Amino acid sequence: MIIDIEPVFNIEGLSKDFDYDIDLSDEKLGVSKPFTSPVKVEGSVFNRAGIVGIDATASFVMQVSCDRCAKQVDYPFEALIRHTLVSSLNDDDNDELLLVEDIKNFNVDELVTDDIFLSLPSKFLCSEDCKGLCPVCGADLNEGQCSCKKEIDPRLAALAQLLDND
Repeated sequence: MIIDIEPVFNIEGLSKDFDYDIDLSDEKLGVSKPFTSPVKVEGSVFNRAGIVGIDATASFVMQVSCDRCAKQVDYPFEALIRHTLVSSLNDDDNDELLLVEDIKNFNVDELVTDDIFLSLPSKFLCSEDCKGLCPVCGADLNEGQCSCKKEIDPRLAALAQLLDND
C-alpha cells in the first residue's frame, strides 16, 4: 500500500489511518512458504507535536514445522510496527529514526514485511514442552517413549559396569 504522507508531515495533529491485507504467500522463511493466508495490517501515520510516526499491527497465522518434532502447526503471530519517520537525516548512524525519502509515495508494505521478518522467533515449537524426536530411531517422544536403549557415554562405561555389578 502506497500512502501520500506529505500532509501528515506538514500538518501537526493530522493522522492517516489504514486497514488492509498483504499477500505474503510468495515470501520464503528458510525453504518453506509459511504465509498461507493474508496478513491483516491496521494502523496509522500521525503527526503529534511535530513528530511523525507510524503505529501499526500485523496479524497473521503461519503454517510452520515444529523445530523439535517436525509436526506441521498453525502459528498465530502479531507483529507491532512502531517507527518515528523523518524526511531528512543529519546523522546517518541514527537507528532510532526511519528516513522516508519519498513522502508522497510511502510504501507501507515494505516496512511491514521487513518488521514481520525481524520480529519472528528463531524457533517454532508446537508446544513449549515438546519433547522432539528420538535421535536414534526418530520416534515422536510426545506420543510416548521409544524402545531404544540409551547409549552410555564411553567415558562413563567403567562406572556403568560398577552399577551393573551391584
